[in-house]
Amino acid sequence: MYYRMTIAGLERDLPICPISDELQIAGFVIFGDPNLTCACAEELLKRAPEYDYIITAESKGIPLAHEMARQHGDDAYILARKSVKLYMHDVISVDVQSITTAKKQTLYLDGDDAALMRGKKVLIVDDVISTGESLRVLEALVEQAGGTVCGRMAILAEGDAQNRTDIVYLEKLPLFNKDGQPI
Repeated sequence: MYYRMTIAGLERDLPICPISDELQIAGFVIFGDPNLTCACAEELLKRAPEYDYIITAESKGIPLAHEMARQHGDDAYILARKSVKLYMHDVISVDVQSITTAKKQTLYLDGDDAALMRGKKVLIVDDVISTGESLRVLEALVEQAGGTVCGRMAILAEGDAQNRTDIVYLEKLPLFNKDGQPI
């Protein structure tokens, strides 16, 4: 079962994936789709506020953040990691429970990246905003680093996220019942 939609002028078929006995979501993955990634980055940048840095969470937001930074001419973007790497120091962290993740995770920010954000305007980007939990964690990391969140953007807003007034997104993505019908 698939859900067909147009995103940034491109048609894509998204697989319907169960997350419980009664609820399903459409799986949206931009990995391996450079045409969609570039088109979405271009459209989001048209709506982006003035910012100093982009931040995203590992991993599905990486291609989008990379392409937005490249198109905008940014020297860097910031990545909240799912694990601490050997080269990271003075790490800050926040716990997250996302709708697409089976268990609670922690996102980590390198101290050097935190220093970059101090006193700067930071734009949060992600592929899909659903429950808003990933946004909350990224906001907390930016705040701990001393930065200011200047905007929240995503390619798709899923479910109740479509009603939020504090995010900018390109398209609405419905949730689906157990039969694969939009709800």
